[in-house]
Amino acid sequence: MDTAIFNNPGLTIALAMAMGMMAQALAHHLRVPGIVLLLAVGVALGPDGAGVIHPASLGPALNILTGFAVAVILFEGGINLKFRRLRRAQRSIRQLILIGGLVTVIGAATAVHFIMGWPWQTAVLFGTLVMVTGPTVINPLLKRLKVKRSVATVLEAEGVLIDALGAVVAIVALEAALSPAVGSPLVWGWHVISRLGFGAGIGAATGMVLLLFTRIRRLIPEGTENVFTLAMVLALFQCSNLILPESGIAAVTIAGIVVGNFSSYALRDLLDFKEELTVLLIGMLFVLLAADVRLVQVVDLGWPAVGVVLVLMFLVRPAAVTAGTAFSGLSWKEKGFIAWIGPRGIVAAAVASFFAAAFTEKGLPGGYELRALVFLVITVTVVFAGLTGGLMAGFLGLRRPSQVGWVILGANALARAVAKLLKEDGQEVVCIDSNADYCQAAEQDCTRVIYGNGLRTRYLLRAEIDIRRGALALTANDEVNYLFVQKVKEESKSVSLYAALKTDTTSLTVKMLHKTDTALLFARPVDIDAWSRRFAAKQVSLQIWQYAVDSQAEAVDASFLAQYSGSGLICAAVRRNNKLMPVKDDHKFKPEDDVCCFVFEPETDAVNRFLSKAGWICMDYMDKDAFTTSVCTLAE
Repeated sequence: MDTAIFNNPGLTIALAMAMGMMAQALAHHLRVPGIVLLLAVGVALGPDGAGVIHPASLGPALNILTGFAVAVILFEGGINLKFRRLRRAQRSIRQLILIGGLVTVIGAATAVHFIMGWPWQTAVLFGTLVMVTGPTVINPLLKRLKVKRSVATVLEAEGVLIDALGAVVAIVALEAALSPAVGSPLVWGWHVISRLGFGAGIGAATGMVLLLFTRIRRLIPEGTENVFTLAMVLALFQCSNLILPESGIAAVTIAGIVVGNFSSYALRDLLDFKEELTVLLIGMLFVLLAADVRLVQVVDLGWPAVGVVLVLMFLVRPAAVTAGTAFSGLSWKEKGFIAWIGPRGIVAAAVASFFAAAFTEKGLPGGYELRALVFLVITVTVVFAGLTGGLMAGFLGLRRPSQVGWVILGANALARAVAKLLKEDGQEVVCIDSNADYCQAAEQDCTRVIYGNGLRTRYLLRAEIDIRRGALALTANDEVNYLFVQKVKEESKSVSLYAALKTDTTSLTVKMLHKTDTALLFARPVDIDAWSRRFAAKQVSLQIWQYAVDSQAEAVDASFLAQYSGSGLICAAVRRNNKLMPVKDDHKFKPEDDVCCFVFEPETDAVNRFLSKAGWICMDYMDKDAFTTSVCTLAE
């Protein structure tokens, strides 16, 4: 086939985008790391394969596209880094980036110098290229493996932050190699610090400006917030690089961290937008960069190159993690898993391609060999981590257990009250809501909350629905509650489902809930809006009741609660076998079960008479001032 017609810049970009998305879709169904198929597609469709994708046709535009894509990817990575989680592992993260990064550079340079026989100058450049890991590979891998948060936080933070540091160090090292007579090691060290400092400063300032703009209503036309933010990020990246070369990566990373930690909920849709855009850009970039590498260059490296990769994986990475996590409080199992997982990603590939172009421009040998070795490292480390990461996590006991915690649709006052009961019992709770005020109130009460649409798969996945014990639909809209439990059932078959109903009407009945294996929450219809107003007015007390302590009765069906004529009683949760769980309509209360009840203050006497007459005894009482859903009483 005549491939000359494909030597077209526009067609190259379009095909790279399309094939990148197709490869990632196929990887999802095959449950393999997406980057593996992306690299394979790039090689198969590039000049060494079918010859339909020609990155060389882009010329200098390839570096521009790569830079913009890296900016968006690292901005997204910064958004996902939360200060609360970072503080818990700050020592591990700081040491792993600084000390571990230095060990990686030294170890990689030494390995390639003695095994490949490369000169020290080129060897050090290789070391700076492979010191990075990368969120484009780490984050999808961690989502699939479901490891403990202490480990996931360290790996995620390392991937994002070391990309910014590593890219700057690599570029400064390249400048030093190409202009060795310009300055001393102190001068080049100052170049690294100044670029990181400048990038961090301008990035933080831009992040605060973005927050300010989103808090001023109607300043940004509705519906354009996402593209406005994207334009600002790209402008930040390019302007920062123009002032101090390669400071843009640090700038966009810090801007993302600021937006992610201090964002007004006006930027909620940005999470969807940037994730989708990142998937598109990752697919396009890996296809283009893989197609730009000649297979013969990789093959010509020979078996010594394989030896370098193995040394990096099994000697240098463990040494870097050991040095970087010393005195950090991480267990040996956690350190071992972090040492096992060290795949390289898009930043290493992008900077390696830049190095190859710079070497060619200066007429120096070794640039393409350097890039080929980096791509070999990327391919082997990604495939290795993807295929063995799950086995290692299971062997070390670092996978998160299944059937733990609850997901609640809704962060209204009643939902937060139920969450508070479950949290104080030591159980994990995640609320999902699209109401900004409700989400802020949940955060004030130390409840983990996800701001978004609970009917969308991405938010359920962020709440880790597949490992949860149960899901509660607790909004004031019965239809939304019904749709939510149906959506959860599609995503996970093992989750217990509960839904609240305002009324048992002909449009949505309890029987309809039961057909979807969903229980009626609280065992009776409840007006969510009314109870939210009652909690806001501090008119609700918490009471603990037990059934038939002095009788011989074995159990009573929860359906008896429907006999209460008022609206001021909710039996919210029951403790059995020292474990608290929500009350549902088919629950049978047994003697010595502790039942947590929310009682509307004006109906306190009526509730007491009803439950006492039914053979219940009040065991404890927390008045309306003592029980609140708006003050955090839990240790962080």
